Amino acid sequence: MEIIQLNIQGMTCASCVAHVEKGIRKREGIDMASVNLATDKATVSYDPSVISPEDIIQSVVDSGYGASLPGKGDGDEEKAQMGRVRRQLILSASLSFPLLLAMFAGIFRIGILMFLHNPLLQLLLATPVQFFIGFRFYRAGWKSLRAGSPGMDVLVALGTTAAYFYSVYNGFIAPLTGSPSGGLYFEASSLIITLILLGKYFESRAKGKTSEAIKKLMGLQPKTAQVIRDGSPVEIPLSDVIPGDIVLIRPGERIPVDGVVREGISAVDESTITGESMPVEKGPGDPVVGGTINSYGALRMEAQRVGKDSVLSRIIAIVEEAQGSKAPIQQLADRVASVFVPVVLAIALLTFLIWWLAVGSLSQGLIAAVSVLVIACPCALGLATPTAIMVGTGLGAQRGILIRNGEVLQRAGALTSLVLDKTGTITEGRPELREILPLGSAGMSREEMLTLAASLEHVSEHPLARAVVKGAEEKGLPLAEVLDFTSLPGKGVTGLVKGERYFIGTEGYVGTVLDPSALRAMGKEKIRLEEAGNTVVILASEREILGLLAIADRIKKHSREAVELLKKLGLDIYMITGDNRRTAESIAREAGIGNVLSEVLPEGKAEEVRKLQAAGRVVAMAGDGVNDSPALATSDLGIAMGGGSDIAMESADITLMRGDLREIATAIDLSRRTMGKIKQNLFWAFFYNSVGIPFAALGFLNPIIAGAAMAFSSLSVVSNSLSLKRFDRKRSISIRKKNIPEEERNMKASIIVEGMSCGHCKMAVEKAALSVETVKKAEVDLKKKELTVELSGENGAALEEIKSAVKNAGYDPR
Repeated sequence: MEIIQLNIQGMTCASCVAHVEKGIRKREGIDMASVNLATDKATVSYDPSVISPEDIIQSVVDSGYGASLPGKGDGDEEKAQMGRVRRQLILSASLSFPLLLAMFAGIFRIGILMFLHNPLLQLLLATPVQFFIGFRFYRAGWKSLRAGSPGMDVLVALGTTAAYFYSVYNGFIAPLTGSPSGGLYFEASSLIITLILLGKYFESRAKGKTSEAIKKLMGLQPKTAQVIRDGSPVEIPLSDVIPGDIVLIRPGERIPVDGVVREGISAVDESTITGESMPVEKGPGDPVVGGTINSYGALRMEAQRVGKDSVLSRIIAIVEEAQGSKAPIQQLADRVASVFVPVVLAIALLTFLIWWLAVGSLSQGLIAAVSVLVIACPCALGLATPTAIMVGTGLGAQRGILIRNGEVLQRAGALTSLVLDKTGTITEGRPELREILPLGSAGMSREEMLTLAASLEHVSEHPLARAVVKGAEEKGLPLAEVLDFTSLPGKGVTGLVKGERYFIGTEGYVGTVLDPSALRAMGKEKIRLEEAGNTVVILASEREILGLLAIADRIKKHSREAVELLKKLGLDIYMITGDNRRTAESIAREAGIGNVLSEVLPEGKAEEVRKLQAAGRVVAMAGDGVNDSPALATSDLGIAMGGGSDIAMESADITLMRGDLREIATAIDLSRRTMGKIKQNLFWAFFYNSVGIPFAALGFLNPIIAGAAMAFSSLSVVSNSLSLKRFDRKRSISIRKKNIPEEERNMKASIIVEGMSCGHCKMAVEKAALSVETVKKAEVDLKKKELTVELSGENGAALEEIKSAVKNAGYDPR
């Protein structure tokens, strides 16, 4: 299956959306079709061996609408269309204003304006509005009728035409035949068209604001890049950059593609991609991402991922997919919209007949029927879901939170439990070797033990193995050759070193090759190390245990705060890990987590998630590794942490571009608030029609008021969605003290720092200060050699921590 997006022309309401989707889906080879009224786009999954994009476009045309493939000039065409609507609106308002004055002149008996009641003058003013400016409703209405899918345009065209020709009859034909003459309603037909145009104009502007996020993302990529070709720098179009090109980035420029720094040192502002406000220092060997900004140093980078393979392109694709999707809650509105217009036409006809035949008022019957036709537009139903999804997913993308689709938003609102993988999610994901404890009769030294362990582990990709190898590298220990190497994921490894077989791994693994009595050599040492939060790896020969290696992975500094935030959202938090129970419980206590799933092998994580689901829980899983992918896919909501693998990101429903655990709380809270807006929008859309139509049928609304109500109902839905932009996770679920002004909670302090000389020094000192948890803000004045910090609360003890951090960064705090 392939996915294609089409621009759809001529849609005005939820009925249009339903008919376009129906027209596409009835063709063979279509797997899925989702039409978005807010973006005027259709997302279609199809089998290219059965149906072509041209056939899909034709199916839309057959439904009475226009369709085209996205092009480079889409933005220009959108602006041109807005310009045409604005000009038509100005002309329509200019011609309708005298008719409005005539209505007020009749109500308040203003003699000087009574000339405006001249039927010929009103005919001359109303006719251009009805048939020139209002021709769009006739054209679109005829197309939809011919396709058997009447929409809003039919209602508007019928209502205004009835008011126009009834006025023609009363003003010109009735006086000639001597028939009773009613009033003129030219102002109703003209003002309805004007008000609908006004509502559409404001609605289009508001809809444009809902898609600001995707436009900003698309604007992050520069149009050109400066690359080295034949030994000289050449500026070329971005599309011509290929992997392997050496790209030059000057200070202040955007990085054009993904790659690796080869020369230079700088700090890169990655806030546009990850939401992280602090620039990240980059040097040779560090990865950089297209769309981010180089701060102060010149860099030479090697291009690696370009075009659609770049991180930014993948983000844009995910956001576009999300903004074109629907939440399951929209299904009710879609079912209503599919039959809405025929039902309204029947109600309008019944209203007219009852007023005419039962009440005896042809004039009132026509006015009530026109009011029913005009007020009953299902625009608000069509905009209720997509506008909120566009704002919510766009806002998330700006903060480094990628939400895959509307269904994810709805599932997030129902979550009851969250399973957090330990390594890389709760902890830093960079285990360090803490202690080496020789045991047994071999009498190995620590260096000999470490050499042997690192030799066995150096081909393994497991984080614990990397910690052992790194420990040996830091001590400059040479590695021995390993033969007949075997790895058992989640258990350990074995191999031959100098003709003798050795094993390194978990107690369960080593216990399968040694006599159980040999395990007693560990005594209480293993328990002591584990209760201190270490993961203990056992090194053994075929005869005995040779020693223990204690490896620890410290928790991230915001993990405990994040767990409290998640609990405030009403979630039960579980930590899942392959560590033994004692080590796992030690880390869980430090993070504030009470539910621990320990000694779980990689393939068992998905099974643990299924057990929670079987107990009636709605489960989210957060992880960042390849071995987390099955659990991410099995959970009701998979969350991939930033810096994780591509496989984990593809398996996830929500991707966090940075590894801050607090962003999970932000993502879930944003999802719930977006769903709240969708429910509000749908409620008011249904309420508006369920109240408005009976009022119009009973004669309590004249057509002008009905037209104004219809025009602005859609605008109110879009405006309610836009109010999501005020979302602030810290304000909604903060664990800080409440009702105390920020300036009263915080204190400022200054520290003189010697040894600073350039922008790099400034960035390094600020970063060091911000590494202290209680520091909320840090700013360096190079001229004064002064670091100013803002601390949460009157925490003077943190000043010593700040000085220590600055000193560790290579500077001299006083």
